[in-house]
Amino acid sequence: MSGGTILAYGAPAIGLGYMYLLMSLYVLYFATNVLLMAPAVMGTIFGASRIWDAISDPVVGYWSDRTGVKLGRRRSWMLASIIPTAALFLMVFSSPADLQGYGLIAWMTVAIIGFYAVATMLFVPHMSLGAELSIDYHERSKLYGARHGFYTLGSIAALYSMYVFTSSSDMAADELRSLITDHAIVAGVALAVLVLFAIVKLPERAEFQGRAAENPFKAFKDVMGNPHARLLILVTFIENIGGAAIGVLTLFIAEYVVGAPEKAALIILCYMVPSTVLVPIWAPLSRRYSKKAMWMFSMVLTGLSFGGMISLMFIDTLDARLWTISVLAVTAGIAAGCGGTISPSVQSDVIDYDEYKTGERKEGTYFAAWNFVYKSAYGVMLLLTGYVLSLSGFVPKVEQTLTVKWAMITLYGAFPLVCYLVGAWLFSKFRLNEAEHAEIRLELERRASTPGEIGNAR
Repeated sequence: MSGGTILAYGAPAIGLGYMYLLMSLYVLYFATNVLLMAPAVMGTIFGASRIWDAISDPVVGYWSDRTGVKLGRRRSWMLASIIPTAALFLMVFSSPADLQGYGLIAWMTVAIIGFYAVATMLFVPHMSLGAELSIDYHERSKLYGARHGFYTLGSIAALYSMYVFTSSSDMAADELRSLITDHAIVAGVALAVLVLFAIVKLPERAEFQGRAAENPFKAFKDVMGNPHARLLILVTFIENIGGAAIGVLTLFIAEYVVGAPEKAALIILCYMVPSTVLVPIWAPLSRRYSKKAMWMFSMVLTGLSFGGMISLMFIDTLDARLWTISVLAVTAGIAAGCGGTISPSVQSDVIDYDEYKTGERKEGTYFAAWNFVYKSAYGVMLLLTGYVLSLSGFVPKVEQTLTVKWAMITLYGAFPLVCYLVGAWLFSKFRLNEAEHAEIRLELERRASTPGEIGNAR
């Protein structure tokens, strides 16, 4: 692949990274501390959005595979996603100032569920396009590594916005909400420009068009019948339910456990910078040590990094707590860059295995399944976090009790540690390696040279 192709593919991830980080790190904090909504209510809204995702994600994935228009089956969906994604992201952060009670709950419910539903129209086809742009075992890691790097750059931009928001907490409520709305508008415009750039620059493989499953139930039956995919679905859920706690609670930990809310953006930056800067090393290392070994390394290091956060409860001084959480954030960021580069590359190899068994190309169906699992894990964790905070006695903007602090640190440290270690153990059973993938690609190339030959080879 040329550098221009890699740049064009990664570009939309900047907008996605910005939006998804604010949705994961800031929305719960924004709703409870600015809109003064109960944490349990917000947890319920996010939980409900996962129920809708059970419908929207498979529909988008399947119809993305089946779309047959001149622009292409992926780029056409990306184009259609621009306006609704930007509009609903803006809606999340721009509720009318006089809206309260059930009216505010209804507004946030529509905005949050709607955003995640329409963002799927961009996220799933974009990930699917990456699996089509390269069919090389290791080149895919470079492609998805670039995407992860751009995604993290967008997340860093979101950190700047969060820093501006948290530094402006002494503003009048109306002024603060207006400031947040302005940032959301800029993000929507930037997303539109970046997606349009990708649509113009990126090709789609003509030989992959029109080869999706004719029946949606058969398509997802194939996913669950794929042994490699089944294992990845389980690993992805366990890994991301641990990771979701990290995203949801970072601002709360910075304010109520560390005692330095103004340092939250700096702490997250300690995570983001190594995640981005070290992206170029993961593809060469995976070539040397295998994708499987590198992804397992990522999961173990992430679990240990956040497990170490438990020590914050035993450190007396603010400076020591800041140094501890910053160092652990750096090691977790290193692990995140590795996982973000390798995991979608492995998933793309599993899609090739499906083609080998079925003769079909259904990247959208597969990435929709993994995206739904990711969002389901996040929704479950948000629901759990909302209720745990409420039941433990959390009250915003006051000194928290020891019970509340332990509830936070358990969800933030111990829970991810267990999840990531279990995920690494399960992934150790993954068997699709480079040699087997090479055999699969040779057989697929042989079939491609024999017109009309599709289906199983074994």
